Amino acid sequence: MLKGTSWVFCNLTKNKSIALCVLPPQKKISVRIILLLTLVTSGRLLAQSKPSVNASRLEQSLLTLATFGRDADGAPNRVAFSDGDIAGRGYAMSLMLEAGLQVSIDAAANIIGKRKGTEPGLKPIAFGSHIDMVPHGGNYDGCAGSMAAIEVIQVLKDENINTRHPLEVILFSNEEGGVMGSRAMAGELSAEALQVRNSTGYTMAQGIQRLGGDTTRLSEAKRLPGELTAFLELHIEQGGLLDTEEVDIGIVEGIVGLNWWDVTLKGKANHAGTTPMRMRQDALLAAARFIQAVNEEALQMNGTQVATVGRIQALPGAPNVIPGTVTLSLEIRDLSDEVIFKLYDKIVTRGNTIAEESGVAISFLKLDTTGKPALTDSRIQKVIASEAESLQLSTKQMQSGAGHDAQDIALIAPSGMLFVPSEGGISHAPDEFTHPEELAKGAQVLLQTILHIDREWD
Repeated sequence: MLKGTSWVFCNLTKNKSIALCVLPPQKKISVRIILLLTLVTSGRLLAQSKPSVNASRLEQSLLTLATFGRDADGAPNRVAFSDGDIAGRGYAMSLMLEAGLQVSIDAAANIIGKRKGTEPGLKPIAFGSHIDMVPHGGNYDGCAGSMAAIEVIQVLKDENINTRHPLEVILFSNEEGGVMGSRAMAGELSAEALQVRNSTGYTMAQGIQRLGGDTTRLSEAKRLPGELTAFLELHIEQGGLLDTEEVDIGIVEGIVGLNWWDVTLKGKANHAGTTPMRMRQDALLAAARFIQAVNEEALQMNGTQVATVGRIQALPGAPNVIPGTVTLSLEIRDLSDEVIFKLYDKIVTRGNTIAEESGVAISFLKLDTTGKPALTDSRIQKVIASEAESLQLSTKQMQSGAGHDAQDIALIAPSGMLFVPSEGGISHAPDEFTHPEELAKGAQVLLQTILHIDREWD
């Protein structure tokens, strides 16, 4: 300390920011001037000490995660329940432990990392995503949000920042195979869904056990409405709007619902060479007409609804036999259940007409892999927008055409989503990519949104 000077320490904020004022020797300075100097100095210190994500650390964690779960050709293939999924989960848990989280696996095999808050009685703020992928998928879908969530916790640890609310990082199990972990947390995972198999050959029930969960205690994974203050998920857009329009952050207004059906058309298998064209009951020909009808009906309705046939199987599957049975998938998505089923009814009507004209039978089987439409919380949307604006980042209000874990958690807690750009709009493919600096921008908005909610919400 300089001889003849005095120091005044002023504690001004909740997070213990300290300002220093120097009093010259043998001078009388009014209390007002001292306070003014204190406020100015404190403001500068706070501006300089705003916590920031470590972009290089975030990128490295994402690249390391990408090394887990590759096929013989080195392509990404970390499908839920696979050995690669188990190894990747182990790596993610090691990062969570390094960041100071208390890590556990719940009955639905969700990985949950907890950090205590300073005010007893406040409910947790939760955030996260998933790290499993579709077969031969990409390294960013879900993974970007998961690693960003862990990075947020690491920044808080590095900066010795304690939040009022407890924090929870949640890495949901088997998102790509039917949002299994988040559905269980919302109390929506049915016994029928547990019997669905993914490409590993394991059922959901077997997969839960394989990942460290316990299907005999699934009810313990359920969280009740009001148990969480808020839930946030960062995700790549999985589309090309942000990339094309050069927008930094997508603010998700809602997540579309999706419904799946298996559609079966049954005709009559017969010899391809001896059966005249006018005497055939060709199930595949009827299916072709049906697929065209699905597209036509979706286009004829006003709105943003989409309908897709993405899988088809024709039996007996021989080039010299008229197909007798065809099974195909039907998926419809929209932000409104009413719109989904209105379009479905139109498709069923067209299907019945085609079946009658073709001399085949048609049936529709609804599958238990449904995601309900979910609007995100308007207050969280505003917080994301304000924090992005404070960073001078551009934003776009948009809906999500893909399903996400936040869709189910929205049933039990105020939920929000923010998107970062996907280069070229590519997703669910090995070429999927988000630039490190764009991911870092999203992670910074996530961090500041969490701190904003922690500061302002009880």
